[in-house]
Amino acid sequence: MQVIYASEPTPGRPNEDYLVAGPGWVVLLDGATAHPDVDPGCAHDPGWLVRRLGGVLAGRLAAEDGAPLDDLLADAIRAVGGMHGECDLGNPDSPSATVAMLRRRGGRLEWLVLADSPVLLDDGEVRVIQDDRVARLPSYTVEAVRAARNSPGGFWVASTRPEAAYEALTGDAPLGGVRRAAVLSDGAARLVERFGLTGWDGLLDLLDRAGPREVIRRTRAAEAGDAEVNGRGKRFDDATAVLVRF
Repeated sequence: MQVIYASEPTPGRPNEDYLVAGPGWVVLLDGATAHPDVDPGCAHDPGWLVRRLGGVLAGRLAAEDGAPLDDLLADAIRAVGGMHGECDLGNPDSPSATVAMLRRRGGRLEWLVLADSPVLLDDGEVRVIQDDRVARLPSYTVEAVRAARNSPGGFWVASTRPEAAYEALTGDAPLGGVRRAAVLSDGAARLVERFGLTGWDGLLDLLDRAGPREVIRRTRAAEAGDAEVNGRGKRFDDATAVLVRF
């Protein structure tokens, strides 16, 4: 299992994406940028959260204890909750992150996807494992997103509630049929999802042929030339692209 990746922050900002990987596993976390007008009730930023979640998950995956991925994530959220000190863990605006995981276990390739960091698998055709609940919210005001976050009928992220892990998309496939895979933060999926410059097959081919840095370079070029930013979210975003070859 070969893992190749690149990660670049939003220009002028710290990177809130975080990747950890081992011989048979990959974890990508994408911290949700804090809204400037929201009090998260927390002394920590999304970068702090993803580094600690990533560290706990890396330790558990390296130990190869075989627990299901959603159990590992729930345990990691619980453990990081204990690191917050006096923060208000009941605040719905607490720092949060998406999670995408791959693990080779025996003859299977397992995955977990929570929120909008997709996983691509090529087992003869490209399959997209994508949690699109964020994209289907009826409103994106601060109040509407707060009400929908980690709520039934809304969307789920890794934050302070361990039960969110069990809302993730999980599954597995025979490892022998998978020749390559990709794990992407939403900032690295923009060539497909925001700009429509390629499909998922094309993005995986580009990642395999030219490498993760080229995917991010083309994404930055598309962002720089985007003249229709208003109403479409951030012009730039942290971007992490991971290629896994088997």
